[in-house]
Amino acid sequence: MVLALGSDHGGFELKQEIIKHLEKKGIEYKDFGCYTPESIDYPIVAKEVGKAIANGEYERGILVCGTGVGISIAANKVKGIRAACCDDHFSVKYTRLHNDANILCLGGRVVGPGVVCELVDLFIETEFEGGRHARRVGLIHEIEQEG
Repeated sequence: MVLALGSDHGGFELKQEIIKHLEKKGIEYKDFGCYTPESIDYPIVAKEVGKAIANGEYERGILVCGTGVGISIAANKVKGIRAACCDDHFSVKYTRLHNDANILCLGGRVVGPGVVCELVDLFIETEFEGGRHARRVGLIHEIEQEG
Protein backbone atom coordinates (compact mmCIF):
# COMPACT_ATOMS: atom_id res chain seq x y z
CA MET A 1 0.00 0.00 0.00
CA VAL A 2 1.18 3.50 -0.84
CA LEU A 3 -0.23 6.18 1.47
CA ALA A 4 -1.17 9.73 0.51
CA LEU A 5 0.02 12.20 3.18
CA GLY A 6 -0.68 15.84 3.74
CA SER A 7 -0.67 18.53 6.38
CA ASP A 8 -0.95 22.20 7.01
CA HIS A 9 1.56 24.14 9.10
CA GLY A 10 -0.10 23.04 12.35
CA GLY A 11 0.47 19.41 11.43
CA PHE A 12 3.82 19.76 9.70
CA GLU A 13 6.01 18.55 12.58
CA LEU A 14 3.80 15.55 13.35
CA LYS A 15 3.70 14.65 9.65
CA GLN A 16 7.51 14.63 9.67
CA GLU A 17 7.39 12.09 12.52
CA ILE A 18 4.93 9.99 10.52
CA ILE A 19 7.24 10.12 7.50
CA LYS A 20 10.21 8.95 9.60
CA HIS A 21 8.10 6.09 10.94
CA LEU A 22 6.89 5.04 7.48
CA GLU A 23 10.40 5.14 6.07
CA LYS A 24 11.71 3.06 8.98
CA LYS A 25 9.02 0.46 8.26
CA GLY A 26 9.55 0.57 4.48
CA ILE A 27 6.03 1.84 3.78
CA GLU A 28 5.70 3.91 0.63
CA TYR A 29 3.97 7.28 0.64
CA LYS A 30 3.49 10.43 -1.38
CA ASP A 31 3.67 13.73 0.48
CA PHE A 32 1.17 16.23 -0.93
CA GLY A 33 2.52 19.03 1.30
CA CYS A 34 2.98 21.24 3.07
CA TYR A 35 6.76 21.09 2.91
CA THR A 36 7.68 23.79 5.46
CA PRO A 37 6.17 25.09 8.69
CA GLU A 38 5.00 28.25 6.87
CA SER A 39 1.27 28.94 7.13
CA ILE A 40 -0.96 27.39 4.46
CA ASP A 41 -4.68 26.71 4.09
CA TYR A 42 -5.50 23.11 5.04
CA PRO A 43 -8.48 22.73 2.64
CA ILE A 44 -6.10 22.87 -0.33
CA VAL A 45 -4.07 19.88 0.89
CA ALA A 46 -7.18 17.99 2.04
CA LYS A 47 -8.71 18.37 -1.41
CA GLU A 48 -5.56 17.11 -3.18
CA VAL A 49 -5.21 14.05 -0.95
CA GLY A 50 -8.96 13.38 -1.07
CA LYS A 51 -9.10 13.49 -4.86
CA ALA A 52 -6.03 11.24 -5.17
CA ILE A 53 -7.78 8.63 -3.03
CA ALA A 54 -11.21 9.09 -4.59
CA ASN A 55 -9.83 8.58 -8.10
CA GLY A 56 -8.03 5.39 -7.04
CA GLU A 57 -4.41 6.54 -7.15
CA TYR A 58 -4.08 5.71 -3.44
CA GLU A 59 -6.06 3.41 -1.19
CA ARG A 60 -5.67 5.38 2.04
CA GLY A 61 -4.30 8.63 3.36
CA ILE A 62 -3.27 10.50 6.47
CA LEU A 63 -3.91 14.20 6.98
CA VAL A 64 -2.66 16.36 9.85
CA CYS A 65 -3.63 19.86 10.95
CA GLY A 66 -3.57 21.46 14.39
CA THR A 67 -6.56 19.52 15.74
CA GLY A 68 -7.34 17.13 12.88
CA VAL A 69 -10.87 18.48 12.78
CA GLY A 70 -10.67 21.17 10.09
CA ILE A 71 -8.72 19.01 7.67
CA SER A 72 -11.20 16.13 8.19
CA ILE A 73 -14.15 18.40 7.44
CA ALA A 74 -12.47 19.58 4.24
CA ALA A 75 -11.48 16.05 3.14
CA ASN A 76 -15.02 14.77 3.68
CA LYS A 77 -16.29 17.24 1.08
CA VAL A 78 -14.61 15.11 -1.62
CA LYS A 79 -16.99 12.43 -2.93
CA GLY A 80 -15.87 8.98 -1.89
CA ILE A 81 -13.89 10.10 1.12
CA ARG A 82 -14.55 8.83 4.62
CA ALA A 83 -12.10 10.83 6.71
CA ALA A 84 -12.08 10.24 10.46
CA CYS A 85 -10.44 12.46 13.03
CA CYS A 86 -9.09 10.15 15.73
CA ASP A 87 -6.66 10.51 18.59
CA ASP A 88 -6.99 7.14 20.33
CA HIS A 89 -6.43 3.49 19.49
CA PHE A 90 -10.08 2.40 19.87
CA SER A 91 -11.38 5.05 17.44
CA VAL A 92 -8.72 4.29 14.82
CA LYS A 93 -9.39 0.55 15.00
CA TYR A 94 -13.15 0.84 14.73
CA THR A 95 -13.22 3.54 12.08
CA ARG A 96 -11.37 1.05 9.87
CA LEU A 97 -13.36 -2.03 10.97
CA HIS A 98 -16.82 -0.47 10.81
CA ASN A 99 -16.60 2.70 8.70
CA ASP A 100 -13.93 1.70 6.17
CA ALA A 101 -12.37 5.13 6.72
CA ASN A 102 -9.94 5.86 3.92
CA ILE A 103 -8.28 8.89 5.52
CA LEU A 104 -7.03 9.17 9.08
CA CYS A 105 -6.96 12.77 10.32
CA LEU A 106 -4.75 13.68 13.24
CA GLY A 107 -4.06 16.75 15.34
CA GLY A 108 -0.47 17.91 15.43
CA ARG A 109 -1.27 19.78 18.64
CA VAL A 110 -3.24 16.86 20.08
CA VAL A 111 -1.30 13.64 19.43
CA GLY A 112 2.32 13.07 20.40
CA PRO A 113 4.97 11.44 18.21
CA GLY A 114 5.05 8.16 20.16
CA VAL A 115 1.32 7.59 20.03
CA VAL A 116 1.01 8.70 16.41
CA CYS A 117 3.24 5.86 15.19
CA GLU A 118 0.97 3.33 16.90
CA LEU A 119 -2.16 4.98 15.47
CA VAL A 120 -0.69 5.01 11.96
CA ASP A 121 0.22 1.31 12.21
CA LEU A 122 -3.27 0.46 13.44
CA PHE A 123 -4.86 2.43 10.59
CA ILE A 124 -2.69 0.66 8.01
CA GLU A 125 -3.03 -2.85 9.46
CA THR A 126 -6.77 -2.91 10.23
CA GLU A 127 -8.98 -4.13 7.42
CA PHE A 128 -12.66 -3.32 6.89
CA GLU A 129 -14.89 -5.93 8.53
CA GLY A 130 -17.64 -5.76 5.90
CA GLY A 131 -20.89 -7.58 6.65
CA ARG A 132 -23.54 -5.33 8.18
CA HIS A 133 -21.01 -2.50 8.15
CA ALA A 134 -20.79 -2.67 4.35
CA ARG A 135 -24.52 -1.92 4.19
CA ARG A 136 -24.00 1.11 6.41
CA VAL A 137 -21.09 2.39 4.37
CA GLY A 138 -23.33 1.92 1.33
CA LEU A 139 -25.98 4.08 2.98
CA ILE A 140 -23.35 6.76 3.58
CA HIS A 141 -22.49 6.56 -0.13
CA GLU A 142 -26.19 7.02 -1.00
CA ILE A 143 -26.39 10.17 1.13
CA GLU A 144 -23.29 11.46 -0.63
CA GLN A 145 -24.84 10.87 -4.06
CA GLU A 146 -27.98 12.77 -3.08
CA GLY A 147 -25.84 15.80 -2.27
